[in-house]
Amino acid sequence: MKIKDLFKDIAGCHLNGDGEREVLGLAASSKEVKPGDLFAAIRGAKKDGFEFIEDAREKGAVAFLSDRPKPPRWTPAWIQTPDVRQALALAAANFYGHPSMALKVIGITGTKGKTTLTYLLESILQKAGFQPGVIGTINYRWPNAVLPAPRTTPEAPDLQRMMSEMLKQGVTHCLIEVSSHALDLKRVWGVHFDIAVFTNLNAEHLDYHASMEDYFEAKKRLFFLNAKKRTAIVNLDDPWGNKLMAELPLTTISFGLEPAAIVRAGQTRFAETGIRAEVDYPGGQVEIDSALLGRHNLYNILAAVATGLALNIPAPAIKDGISALKAIPGRLEKVENALGLHIFVDYAHTDQAMRSLLEAVRGLKPQRILLVFGAGGDRDRAKRPRMGEVAASLADQTFITSDNPRSEDPLAIIAEIERGFTGKGAKNYTIVPDRKEAIARALATARKGDYVLIAGKGHENYQILKDEIISFDDIDVVRSILATMEAKP
Repeated sequence: MKIKDLFKDIAGCHLNGDGEREVLGLAASSKEVKPGDLFAAIRGAKKDGFEFIEDAREKGAVAFLSDRPKPPRWTPAWIQTPDVRQALALAAANFYGHPSMALKVIGITGTKGKTTLTYLLESILQKAGFQPGVIGTINYRWPNAVLPAPRTTPEAPDLQRMMSEMLKQGVTHCLIEVSSHALDLKRVWGVHFDIAVFTNLNAEHLDYHASMEDYFEAKKRLFFLNAKKRTAIVNLDDPWGNKLMAELPLTTISFGLEPAAIVRAGQTRFAETGIRAEVDYPGGQVEIDSALLGRHNLYNILAAVATGLALNIPAPAIKDGISALKAIPGRLEKVENALGLHIFVDYAHTDQAMRSLLEAVRGLKPQRILLVFGAGGDRDRAKRPRMGEVAASLADQTFITSDNPRSEDPLAIIAEIERGFTGKGAKNYTIVPDRKEAIARALATARKGDYVLIAGKGHENYQILKDEIISFDDIDVVRSILATMEAKP
């Protein structure tokens, strides 16, 4: 695409150079530049892309996007704009021909439930005869493609490229987990959403966002992005959802347990085998039978029903899709065994997520709950003692261990978690810094009828220790330990 066409109708972009030059691709990192690319010099949290323009030019970049004037004696095309991220996102949509206009695009934001909701909707859409694609935390997937997900919501050029590829592969609906970081960094600008979903808002990412209000404002942007969006799906029971609904200018379908919710749960039964619920909506009722566990997943199911109805999917297909989904990687994922133990791996890595997890399991009347968890380094420190408080109150025995310590000292992170226990005068915990050893200790301590919960990492198959990334998958570790235990006479 010619440079002049790439930035057509994007306000604030000023071209200095040959607008007839063809651009073959877009890159936001100099490491990814290929000959013929445009390089966007983005100011990042740690590095400034402007420092890498020479590197990008040496690799063959033919056009440069920056918020600063063209350097002296610079010959390649230079596009100056006050907002590089926004211009890059809109240019990416132009470059790939606005694929979101030809897809039904559902954007899902909120602290918890985004991943589970994409799996539920993917199953519902498949049962309804459609072909969904998914961009989210666990992976990016569509027919003939499953890609690793280095971040929940990819950078704008990657996002637009993937949607373009989805169209070529016959995808009809694109489900996108939209993180607050992605909204703050404008990665989804240029994406035309048909439906935007708000699941809930809890304290998380406050190492990035200045406050809960700031966090909410980032999430809210999804609902004000473009004119194509026709419907919002919002959790009425969540206080931030209530606040959002009061500000929305578009058609809104609420879900929840409150009588005022448009899609609401009636009679509900929680059991070890899953959730059974009667879900009422204007003009009908659908009986849901799901293998997912816990009250928090009831909300995810209600969001899925509301979204399915907004997409005009028949209730029987919604019911069948929810029933067909048996498990989600790293979300209360059960590890079968011959020892009579109930073992689950879950992604819960905040105090509220931990509470939801433990309350869900406590409702199943376990003999005991044995919990293994840590907290990520270089992330919100304030949540660590709160996680300890929740574990002290709702688990019978906790093994405090490492998660992804990153650049921090694992023992320092553990000490901050421990303060949540000591502040309550609780002694029902053991410190085991090595995560594999902590899992082994929990399994060795467990008796028949106990629930062993390994929380924090979920689907992740790695551990980050300073600058080193090592292979570590909680489920694989559990299975390895179980194999040894089950082999004993």
